[in-house]
Amino acid sequence: MTDQKSSYLQILKTTSLFGGVQFLNIIISIIRTKLIAVFIGPAGMGIIALLNSAINTINGATSLGIETSAVKHISGDYKENDLKSVSRIVTIVRKLVLITGIFGTLLTVVFSSWLSTLTFGNTHYATAFIFISITVLFRQLSSGQLVVLQGLRKMRLLAKANFYGNLLGLLVSIPLYYCYRIDAIIPTIIVVSLSALVFSFYFSNQLGIQKEVINTRQVISEGKSVVRLGILLTISGLLTLVTTYLIQIYIEKTGGLEEVGFYNAGFTLLNSYVGIIFTVMSTDYFPRLSAISEDNEKVRESVMQQSYISILIITPIIILFLTFVPLIVKVIYTESFNLIIPMVCFGIIGMLFRAVSWSMGFVLIAKGDSKMFLRTAIGFNVISLLLNILGYTYYGLEGLGFSFLIYYIIHFVGLKIISKKRYGLYFEKDFYLTYLVCIFLCGITFLLRYIPNPIVKYSLMFIMILVSVSYVLFHINKKMELKSVFNALIKKKNG
Repeated sequence: MTDQKSSYLQILKTTSLFGGVQFLNIIISIIRTKLIAVFIGPAGMGIIALLNSAINTINGATSLGIETSAVKHISGDYKENDLKSVSRIVTIVRKLVLITGIFGTLLTVVFSSWLSTLTFGNTHYATAFIFISITVLFRQLSSGQLVVLQGLRKMRLLAKANFYGNLLGLLVSIPLYYCYRIDAIIPTIIVVSLSALVFSFYFSNQLGIQKEVINTRQVISEGKSVVRLGILLTISGLLTLVTTYLIQIYIEKTGGLEEVGFYNAGFTLLNSYVGIIFTVMSTDYFPRLSAISEDNEKVRESVMQQSYISILIITPIIILFLTFVPLIVKVIYTESFNLIIPMVCFGIIGMLFRAVSWSMGFVLIAKGDSKMFLRTAIGFNVISLLLNILGYTYYGLEGLGFSFLIYYIIHFVGLKIISKKRYGLYFEKDFYLTYLVCIFLCGITFLLRYIPNPIVKYSLMFIMILVSVSYVLFHINKKMELKSVFNALIKKKNG
C-alpha cells in the first residue's frame, strides 16, 4: 500500500474508531437533551445555555489554552514506546491545570454577583454561579488527563474516557431532572463535570507514566513554552466564547429567554451532533500535523487528505439531516422546537465549508504562527458577532442560520488566501471537482425541502441520499481500494 493510501486509511480508521464512540455519546446527549426539553422546556434550556456560556468563558479565559498547546508539546517530545520521554512534560501539564483550575474557580466565586447581573440582569443566580464554580476546576483537571492520551495518540483509552464519563453523567442526571425539574440544573451541571473527571483520571493512570518531582518554580519556568502557545489559543477560544456569550445575551434582551433556548437547541444540533465529526477527526489530525509542521509540502498533503475525507464524510450526513430534520427535532426535543428547523437547515449547509476551513485552521496552530493566528481570531470573531446580530435583528432565528452559512463561506475563503500566501498551501484540481459536486448535492437537497408535495419531496430526497452515499463510496474506494482493505481485515481476523 502506498504512503498516500496509508494516510487516507489512517484518517478513516481513526474517524471510524471515534465515530463509533461519539455516536454512542450522541445518543447519550440526545437522551439528556430530550429530558431537558420535556422536563424544563425552552426557558430551562435557556438558563442552562447561559450558565454554561458564562462558565465556558471563565474556563476558556483561565485554562491558558493548555488543553491544546499541551497536545503539541507532548506529541513532539514523545519517542515511540518510551513513556519516560514525556514523563516530565506530562507532570508539568498536570500541575499547570491544577493551578489554572483553582484560579478559575476562585475567579468565578469572586465575580459571581457580577456574572449573574451580566447574564440574567439581576443577582438571583449569584449563588448558582458559586456552586457551579467547582466545575471549572473539574473541567481543567479532566482536560489535563485527556490531553496526555491525545498527545500520545492513545485513541482507544481516550474514546473510553469520553464515553464512560458521558454515560455516568446521564445515569445520574435522569433521576435528578425527573424529581426536581428546573431545580436540578445546578447539581446536574456539577455531576456531569465530575463524572468526566473521574473517568479521565482512571484511563490516564492506566498509561503508568512515572510522576516526576517538580516544584512550583520549575513548573512555571519549564511550562513557559506550553503557556506561551496556550495564551494565544486562550485568546482565540475566549474570543469565540465571548462572541457566543454576547450573542446569547443580545437574543435574551431582544427576544427573551425562550429564544435563547431555541438558539442553543439549534446550534447544539449543528455543533454537538453534526459538528462532532470535526472533534472526532481533530483528535488524531492535530498531533499528526504538529509532528510535520516544519515541512510545508507534508503539511499541504496532510491538509488536503484531511479536507478530502472531511467533505466526503460530511456530505451524506448533511443530506440525511436535511431529509429527516423534522423527525430529528421532534425526537431530540419536542414539537414546540419546530421553530428552529429553518435555522438549522441553513446552518447545516455551512458545515460543508467549515469542513475545509477547519482543516486549514489547524495549520496556524501547528506552526505556532502567533501573529497571524491572533489576527484571524479577532477578525473572524468580529465578523461572526456582526453577522449574527444582523441576522437575528432582521430575520430572527432563521437569520442566525443564514449568518452561520455566510460566516463559514467567508472563513473558508479567508483561510484559503492566508494559507496560500504564507505556507504555499493549495488544493489540487481533483479536490475542487469533488468539492463542487458535494456542494451541488447538498444545495439541491436543501432546495427540495420547498416542494409542497411530501411524496414527491421525500422521494427525491431519498434518491439524493442514495446518490450521495454512492458518490462518497466511489471516491473513498478510489483513494484506498476498500476491497483490499476489507480482505486484509478478514484475513487478519481468520488468522
